[in-house]
Amino acid sequence: MKKLIIALVAIAVLLVVFLVIGPFFVLYEGQQAVVVRLGQIVATHTEAGLKFKSPFLDNVVVYTKKILPWDGEPQRIPTKENQFIFVDMTARWRIADPVKFYESVSTLNDAYGRLDDVIDSAVRTIISQNFLREAVRNSNVIMESTNVETFETGDAADSDSLRQLTQTESSFELISKGREKLSNEMLVEVARLVPEYGIEVIDVVPRQIKYSEELTESVYSRMIKERNQIAQAFRSLGEGKKAGWLGKLENEQRTILSAAYEKAETLKGAADAQASAIYARSYGRDPGFYSFWRALESYKQTMPSFSKTMSTELDYFQFLYGPSGR
Repeated sequence: MKKLIIALVAIAVLLVVFLVIGPFFVLYEGQQAVVVRLGQIVATHTEAGLKFKSPFLDNVVVYTKKILPWDGEPQRIPTKENQFIFVDMTARWRIADPVKFYESVSTLNDAYGRLDDVIDSAVRTIISQNFLREAVRNSNVIMESTNVETFETGDAADSDSLRQLTQTESSFELISKGREKLSNEMLVEVARLVPEYGIEVIDVVPRQIKYSEELTESVYSRMIKERNQIAQAFRSLGEGKKAGWLGKLENEQRTILSAAYEKAETLKGAADAQASAIYARSYGRDPGFYSFWRALESYKQTMPSFSKTMSTELDYFQFLYGPSGR
């Protein structure tokens, strides 16, 4: 009886161990698996459910069926006209064939390493074969733009003149492909190489495209040049208006000064005539006193400027002495 109990216990233990590491495993929704026996794939499962395997011999490798993201590092790539840009790409992919995937890369980390090489190479190839405009633009809508920068000054003539001075010619070349078609070409190139790894790449799209420092500096220089041209147009218009206003002020000043001079000369002439009449009447009353007064007025004007007087025995100085000559 004791031996029977021991045998039953042993059988129960073996049964539990068998069930724990036994022939069954669960494959959940969104998963796929390959069953490997002694290094060889003996079964593939892509549907969810309870699956069978050989205990102790089979190893189950489970992969996801979900769509996975791939994010690359920004690359500095020259375009066809040798303009450098930074291209940052992203992609979506999934494991399409778990058998090839296991045989070629085995793990997701190794798969990401292969995708890095394949996608980066395809991106560099496509970008370097096309012009810059193809990579940064997706359509020719910009060619249809009619937006013109206008400046209003409140005067129609000035506004028209300013519009002519600030008018800039912006020319854009047509694109034949555009960014979306380049992405499709990258996808075709990648899709040609990845099936051997059991991988399907769904799409390859640019996440960001940036100009290099040299190209950015060139764009900024062109923008600064256009702004300086507009500023110079404003300065030219202002200088023209200033010259017109100054000319008008000078004309008005000359007119006012001319009128004032004419009026001053008229008043001066009248004053001189009145003074001459007064002098004439004074001379008629007392010629001697008149001559004496005129001499004193002359002395007052001329004597301060004499630095040295050599002799006063002149008729001009007759009123400086008395009748005795002193």
